[in-house]
Amino acid sequence: MKKILAVLLCLAMVFSFAACGKDDTVVVGYTIYEPMNYLDENGDLIGFDTELAEKVFENLGMDVTFKEIQWENKYTDLASGTIDCIWNGFTANAKDDDGIERSEKVDFSYNYMMNKQVVVYNLDGEEIKEADSIKGKVGAAESGSAGESYAKGFEGIVFKGVTKQTDALLEVLSKTAAFAVVDEQLAKSYCGKGDYAKLAYADELSSDAEYYAIGFEKGSELTEKVNAEIVKLAEDGTITKLAKKYGVENTAIVDYADQVK
Repeated sequence: MKKILAVLLCLAMVFSFAACGKDDTVVVGYTIYEPMNYLDENGDLIGFDTELAEKVFENLGMDVTFKEIQWENKYTDLASGTIDCIWNGFTANAKDDDGIERSEKVDFSYNYMMNKQVVVYNLDGEEIKEADSIKGKVGAAESGSAGESYAKGFEGIVFKGVTKQTDALLEVLSKTAAFAVVDEQLAKSYCGKGDYAKLAYADELSSDAEYYAIGFEKGSELTEKVNAEIVKLAEDGTITKLAKKYGVENTAIVDYADQVK
């Protein structure tokens, strides 16, 4: 009898530790997207979103791990519990290609950064400054992204879906696409630099203002907790410091007075 009780006690402890570990660990879904989440020269994940997530969950007393996902599978990954949130330059004020508002599919945190969609083209080719110049041409964008929705809004284009925003840039570099639609934050980090020196983007074809927020499963208790920490990190200057580090100080939101309920 004593042996049975000992075994049951051990099993209870194992399940208790397992449950504790799950509750205390948050899995963040991301894609490679400089300056939000990307790898440094040592292969370590860095970026504005990466460091902000680490700081938020550290303050909440929770461990955080990052899981690279395919953007078009983000809702499935979230619903299945593969990830606990989508924190990767996730445009909150947008509809998906199915016409449904994203806010109907997930709970969003407060908006923490401004963005817009831009049209990238190859300088070693036809300059793109107006919508008529891309009519009938191939345009690439990340599947399931706000860029896809915006690209498909141009009349007469041939859409080409890719796995990552950076893949869309490569399509333009290799001239397998005449243009790409990506987040301005990413375009600023790549266009005109290094291997992407021949790429530029047209301000004339940019979208209206967009806002990044963190996506959680509907009804998640994390949403309110993360919101509270973001406000604190804005007030103590942490967000401003991170924004300057990653060159997004002109678009990061540091005043949450109009969002706090």
